[in-house]
Amino acid sequence: MQKILLMEDDPSIIEMVQVHLAKDGYHVTTAQNGEEGIAAFHDSFDLIVLDIMMPKLDGIEVIKWIRERSHIPILVISAKDSEVDKALGLGFGADDYIAKPFSLIELSARVKAVIRRATQYAAPAAQANASPKHESQVIANQSLCIDLDNFSVVKNGLDIKLTSKEFELLKLFSTNPGRVFTKAQIYGFVWQDDYYGDENVINVHIRRLREKIEDQPSSPQYLKTLWGIGYKWEWH
Repeated sequence: MQKILLMEDDPSIIEMVQVHLAKDGYHVTTAQNGEEGIAAFHDSFDLIVLDIMMPKLDGIEVIKWIRERSHIPILVISAKDSEVDKALGLGFGADDYIAKPFSLIELSARVKAVIRRATQYAAPAAQANASPKHESQVIANQSLCIDLDNFSVVKNGLDIKLTSKEFELLKLFSTNPGRVFTKAQIYGFVWQDDYYGDENVINVHIRRLREKIEDQPSSPQYLKTLWGIGYKWEWH
């Protein structure tokens, strides 16, 4: 049974979400504030679902704390649906964002999608680690090395830690050099969902990826922007 840690300060939402996700087959542990959530956290959870506006320790601080220790996927829920809040939540390492009020059907779909993507990301890496004779698919230039099977990235000899979304973006672009992807195409390939015009989700992930792989993120060498069209990858 997959396990979810739910951090939310509204008892009625806790009960509603816990009952609904239990019916979907998940075991849900709950916490009513950020401090309780951190105390309950451990690496065996499959997903963290948390509100941004929590007492004692807000959701952004919790995300930062978790990301220093784990790559467990994080789904943010919040009544604050502004572009700034999305940028904060996703920029600090959240994997997806759902705004209050939300339907339970939408919540189920988001939870399943986030866990599915994280499982797809982790399983091949575990298989590769268990099979030392496996020859990985590696693409590289002089400074950047991407191991597609082991889900690892090395830049100038140093390991680069990416979230599952960041790696999927990197894989999409680096294996299709020169091809231009629109934001709708990127969303479909990486998020595996229909694109609803929410550019900020993609923008934040692109920015975070550039900060990790580019020497000068504001003047990218690899991941180029084609204004009004989309993005493309260039190997040098």
